[in-house]
Amino acid sequence: MCDDPDAGTREGFILVLTATPTIASNGHAANGARANGTPVNANGDRRRAELADFLRKRRASLQPGEVGLPDGGRRRTPGLRREEVAQLAGVGSTWYTWLEQGRDVRASLEVLEAIARALRLSPAERVHLILLGRGEEAPPCSSPAERVSATLRRILQNLGPNPAFVLGRRWDYLAWNPATSALFGDLGSVPRAARNHVWLTFMDPSRRELFPDWEQSARLCVAKFRADSARHLGDPGFEELIHALRKASPEFCTCWKRHEVARGGGGRKELRHPVAGTLVFEHAVFGPQEAPDQRLILYTPLPEANTQAKLTALLAE
Repeated sequence: MCDDPDAGTREGFILVLTATPTIASNGHAANGARANGTPVNANGDRRRAELADFLRKRRASLQPGEVGLPDGGRRRTPGLRREEVAQLAGVGSTWYTWLEQGRDVRASLEVLEAIARALRLSPAERVHLILLGRGEEAPPCSSPAERVSATLRRILQNLGPNPAFVLGRRWDYLAWNPATSALFGDLGSVPRAARNHVWLTFMDPSRRELFPDWEQSARLCVAKFRADSARHLGDPGFEELIHALRKASPEFCTCWKRHEVARGGGGRKELRHPVAGTLVFEHAVFGPQEAPDQRLILYTPLPEANTQAKLTALLAE
């Protein structure tokens, strides 16, 4: 199986306070008073109050399953517990409680980033968090490198003649099995920057030949991709890819201007392989719970057109 280990959230705000106890990178206060001994001003009081209210509401809006935590049975209050947010952010539970109580503490950039990740903040929320929490512009948000779990890699490896692959948040190919290469071509030979499902749909001539209804498929592909991109507005990776596609492909540009959106899902796929001829599949989409931005795409050969035998022969070659 092939794998690329290096391929690589709501409008709102958080603020963390301008008062003094210095917070180390682990989130603990280094001291308990202002260095200059001056009282907290009214602006600081308001920031703390807004922070406390926002944190409580954001915590209440998240369910354990959304962040990879066990449900733990019935809860007295909706959403996550304070200690769960602290655990996800890697900070002290007491310190996080202080934030929700509006106490006078100051967080480092690292801690603010950790809280943003724990609460699944959007890029806009992250920028606002750092601007209000530290009084400075947020550094560019670079998405973390996506990695496919060992379990998912083993699943791909054991699917035999069933083409299957994993797409990342912006539809980059992260992992695939030999049957995928037999069907779509050797993805390992494609430069990493171009190893993207949307890019290859529009820029690889062999994809046009493979899909008899390429225009309809490409239009639906863009509609689904546009719906996904809306969850990552401002993400530099998405912006770069979309800009490159609009510049390189008039067809993509036309589809993008339609501003159509669609949801992903399974269905029937008929392909025309240059060697095997007509192949017919049923395809399904699965979302790994531990990596919600990833999706496993599985093509199951149907009895039509002797698809299973043709795929087996392609793999043997």
